[in-house]
Amino acid sequence: MVDSAETIQRTEDWRLARCGWLGMSSASDVLAKGQGITRTKCLRRIVAELLTGKPMETYSNGHTERGNLQEPHARDSYEDITGALVEQVGFIKHPTLRCGYSPDGHVGTDGGVEIKSVIPTVQLETILKGGYPSEHKAQIQGSLWISGRKYWDFCSWSEDMPEHLRTYISRVERDEAYIKNLAAEVAVFLGEVDALFAKLMEGK
Repeated sequence: MVDSAETIQRTEDWRLARCGWLGMSSASDVLAKGQGITRTKCLRRIVAELLTGKPMETYSNGHTERGNLQEPHARDSYEDITGALVEQVGFIKHPTLRCGYSPDGHVGTDGGVEIKSVIPTVQLETILKGGYPSEHKAQIQGSLWISGRKYWDFCSWSEDMPEHLRTYISRVERDEAYIKNLAAEVAVFLGEVDALFAKLMEGK
Protein backbone atom coordinates (compact mmCIF):
# COMPACT_ATOMS: atom_id res chain seq x y z
CA MET A 1 0.00 0.00 0.00
CA VAL A 2 1.28 3.44 -0.90
CA ASP A 3 0.43 6.81 0.58
CA SER A 4 -0.89 9.33 -1.93
CA ALA A 5 -0.68 13.05 -1.38
CA GLU A 6 -3.98 14.19 -2.86
CA THR A 7 -2.57 17.31 -4.46
CA ILE A 8 -2.55 18.65 -7.99
CA GLN A 9 0.86 18.32 -9.58
CA ARG A 10 3.05 21.41 -9.98
CA THR A 11 1.11 23.34 -7.34
CA GLU A 12 2.69 24.68 -4.15
CA ASP A 13 1.02 21.94 -2.09
CA TRP A 14 2.52 19.32 -4.41
CA ARG A 15 5.99 20.86 -4.09
CA LEU A 16 5.69 20.89 -0.31
CA ALA A 17 4.55 17.24 -0.31
CA ARG A 18 7.77 16.30 -2.14
CA CYS A 19 10.05 18.54 -0.07
CA GLY A 20 12.80 16.47 1.58
CA TRP A 21 11.78 13.34 -0.32
CA LEU A 22 13.56 11.53 -3.12
CA GLY A 23 11.36 11.51 -6.22
CA MET A 24 11.80 8.80 -8.84
CA SER A 25 12.53 11.48 -11.43
CA SER A 26 15.88 11.66 -9.59
CA ALA A 27 16.36 7.88 -9.33
CA SER A 28 19.00 7.91 -12.07
CA ASP A 29 21.03 10.35 -9.95
CA VAL A 30 21.09 7.82 -7.12
CA LEU A 31 22.42 5.18 -9.49
CA ALA A 32 25.26 7.44 -10.67
CA LYS A 33 28.62 5.74 -10.26
CA GLY A 34 30.40 6.20 -6.94
CA GLN A 35 30.09 9.59 -5.27
CA GLY A 36 29.63 11.40 -8.58
CA ILE A 37 28.74 15.06 -8.84
CA THR A 38 25.17 14.32 -9.95
CA ARG A 39 24.53 11.99 -7.00
CA THR A 40 26.14 14.39 -4.53
CA LYS A 41 24.08 17.33 -5.79
CA CYS A 42 20.90 15.30 -5.40
CA LEU A 43 21.85 14.29 -1.85
CA ARG A 44 22.68 17.85 -0.82
CA ARG A 45 19.48 19.20 -2.36
CA ILE A 46 17.35 16.83 -0.29
CA VAL A 47 19.32 17.64 2.88
CA ALA A 48 18.89 21.37 2.18
CA GLU A 49 15.14 20.81 1.86
CA LEU A 50 15.07 18.97 5.18
CA LEU A 51 17.02 21.79 6.85
CA THR A 52 14.92 24.61 5.44
CA GLY A 53 11.53 23.04 4.85
CA LYS A 54 11.54 24.68 1.44
CA PRO A 55 11.55 22.97 -1.98
CA MET A 56 14.79 23.50 -3.91
CA GLU A 57 13.63 22.17 -7.29
CA THR A 58 12.86 25.38 -9.13
CA TYR A 59 14.67 24.71 -12.42
CA SER A 60 12.62 25.16 -15.56
CA ASN A 61 13.38 25.72 -19.23
CA GLY A 62 11.61 25.88 -22.55
CA HIS A 63 11.44 22.09 -22.83
CA THR A 64 9.81 21.58 -19.42
CA GLU A 65 7.38 24.45 -19.98
CA ARG A 66 6.43 23.05 -23.40
CA GLY A 67 5.95 19.64 -21.86
CA ASN A 68 3.66 20.98 -19.15
CA LEU A 69 1.54 22.82 -21.71
CA GLN A 70 1.30 19.88 -24.11
CA GLU A 71 0.78 17.10 -21.57
CA PRO A 72 -3.05 17.34 -21.62
CA HIS A 73 -3.05 16.89 -25.42
CA ALA A 74 -0.68 13.93 -25.14
CA ARG A 75 -2.83 12.38 -22.40
CA ASP A 76 -5.97 12.77 -24.55
CA SER A 77 -4.18 11.12 -27.47
CA TYR A 78 -3.00 8.25 -25.25
CA GLU A 79 -6.56 7.68 -24.04
CA ASP A 80 -7.92 7.76 -27.59
CA ILE A 81 -5.36 5.23 -28.83
CA THR A 82 -5.49 2.82 -25.89
CA GLY A 83 -9.10 3.25 -24.85
CA ALA A 84 -7.88 3.53 -21.26
CA LEU A 85 -8.69 6.32 -18.84
CA VAL A 86 -5.80 8.07 -17.09
CA GLU A 87 -6.27 8.88 -13.41
CA GLN A 88 -4.29 11.97 -12.42
CA VAL A 89 -2.80 11.75 -8.93
CA GLY A 90 -0.34 13.67 -6.79
CA PHE A 91 2.88 12.55 -5.09
CA ILE A 92 2.76 8.88 -4.10
CA LYS A 93 4.91 8.02 -1.07
CA HIS A 94 6.68 4.76 -0.25
CA PRO A 95 5.23 3.36 3.00
CA THR A 96 8.57 3.12 4.85
CA LEU A 97 11.25 5.01 2.92
CA ARG A 98 11.39 8.77 2.30
CA CYS A 99 10.91 8.43 -1.44
CA GLY A 100 8.03 8.54 -3.85
CA TYR A 101 6.92 9.25 -7.39
CA SER A 102 4.66 11.66 -9.25
CA PRO A 103 3.13 9.74 -12.15
CA ASP A 104 1.70 11.36 -15.22
CA GLY A 105 -1.17 9.02 -14.50
CA HIS A 106 -2.38 5.69 -13.19
CA VAL A 107 -4.13 3.38 -15.64
CA GLY A 108 -6.69 1.02 -14.15
CA THR A 109 -5.49 -0.98 -11.16
CA ASP A 110 -2.35 -2.42 -12.77
CA GLY A 111 -0.75 0.27 -14.91
CA GLY A 112 0.67 3.74 -15.17
CA VAL A 113 1.83 6.14 -17.85
CA GLU A 114 4.86 8.39 -18.25
CA ILE A 115 4.34 11.14 -20.82
CA LYS A 116 7.19 12.98 -22.51
CA SER A 117 6.69 15.90 -24.88
CA VAL A 118 9.58 15.96 -27.33
CA ILE A 119 10.84 17.70 -30.45
CA PRO A 120 10.41 15.88 -33.80
CA THR A 121 14.02 14.69 -34.07
CA VAL A 122 13.79 13.00 -30.66
CA GLN A 123 10.44 11.45 -31.58
CA LEU A 124 11.88 10.08 -34.80
CA GLU A 125 14.89 8.59 -33.02
CA THR A 126 12.65 6.90 -30.45
CA ILE A 127 10.34 5.45 -33.10
CA LEU A 128 13.24 4.11 -35.18
CA LYS A 129 14.99 2.53 -32.18
CA GLY A 130 11.82 1.08 -30.68
CA GLY A 131 11.27 0.38 -27.01
CA TYR A 132 11.83 3.43 -24.86
CA PRO A 133 14.89 5.63 -24.12
CA SER A 134 17.17 4.14 -21.46
CA GLU A 135 17.46 7.46 -19.63
CA HIS A 136 13.90 6.97 -18.40
CA LYS A 137 14.43 3.44 -17.06
CA ALA A 138 15.21 4.38 -13.46
CA GLN A 139 12.18 6.66 -13.22
CA ILE A 140 9.77 4.15 -14.72
CA GLN A 141 11.07 1.09 -12.86
CA GLY A 142 11.15 3.17 -9.68
CA SER A 143 7.49 4.02 -10.20
CA LEU A 144 6.71 0.34 -10.76
CA TRP A 145 8.63 -0.52 -7.57
CA ILE A 146 6.80 1.91 -5.28
CA SER A 147 3.38 1.45 -6.87
CA GLY A 148 3.53 -2.34 -7.05
CA ARG A 149 1.86 -2.09 -10.45
CA LYS A 150 2.46 -4.53 -13.29
CA TYR A 151 3.30 -2.23 -16.21
CA TRP A 152 3.99 1.34 -17.24
CA ASP A 153 3.32 2.84 -20.66
CA PHE A 154 5.95 5.21 -22.00
CA CYS A 155 4.13 7.76 -24.15
CA SER A 156 6.15 10.13 -26.31
CA TRP A 157 4.26 13.01 -27.91
CA SER A 158 5.52 15.36 -30.61
CA GLU A 159 2.95 17.94 -31.67
CA ASP A 160 4.57 18.90 -34.99
CA MET A 161 4.86 15.35 -36.33
CA PRO A 162 2.30 13.92 -38.81
CA GLU A 163 -0.74 12.60 -36.96
CA HIS A 164 0.22 8.92 -37.28
CA LEU A 165 3.66 9.63 -35.78
CA ARG A 166 2.60 12.19 -33.20
CA THR A 167 2.03 9.71 -30.39
CA TYR A 168 4.38 6.80 -29.67
CA ILE A 169 3.59 4.28 -26.93
CA SER A 170 5.83 1.53 -25.59
CA ARG A 171 4.75 -0.79 -22.77
CA VAL A 172 7.32 -1.35 -20.03
CA GLU A 173 7.08 -4.44 -17.84
CA ARG A 174 8.56 -4.82 -14.38
CA ASP A 175 12.26 -5.68 -14.28
CA GLU A 176 12.49 -7.38 -10.89
CA ALA A 177 16.29 -7.62 -10.82
CA TYR A 178 16.62 -3.93 -11.66
CA ILE A 179 13.97 -2.99 -9.09
CA LYS A 180 15.73 -5.00 -6.37
CA ASN A 181 19.00 -3.22 -7.07
CA LEU A 182 17.30 0.19 -7.25
CA ALA A 183 15.53 -0.37 -3.93
CA ALA A 184 18.84 -1.28 -2.28
CA GLU A 185 20.63 1.74 -3.73
CA VAL A 186 17.83 4.07 -2.67
CA ALA A 187 17.97 2.72 0.89
CA VAL A 188 21.73 3.36 1.01
CA PHE A 189 21.30 6.83 -0.45
CA LEU A 190 18.59 7.81 2.03
CA GLY A 191 20.79 6.51 4.83
CA GLU A 192 23.47 8.93 3.66
CA VAL A 193 20.88 11.73 3.60
CA ASP A 194 19.91 10.98 7.20
CA ALA A 195 23.53 10.81 8.31
CA LEU A 196 24.44 14.16 6.77
CA PHE A 197 21.29 15.79 8.10
CA ALA A 198 22.02 14.49 11.63
CA LYS A 199 25.63 15.70 11.43
CA LEU A 200 24.54 19.19 10.40
CA MET A 201 21.97 19.31 13.19
CA GLU A 202 24.44 18.32 15.92
CA GLY A 203 25.23 21.93 16.77
CA LYS A 204 21.58 22.91 17.10
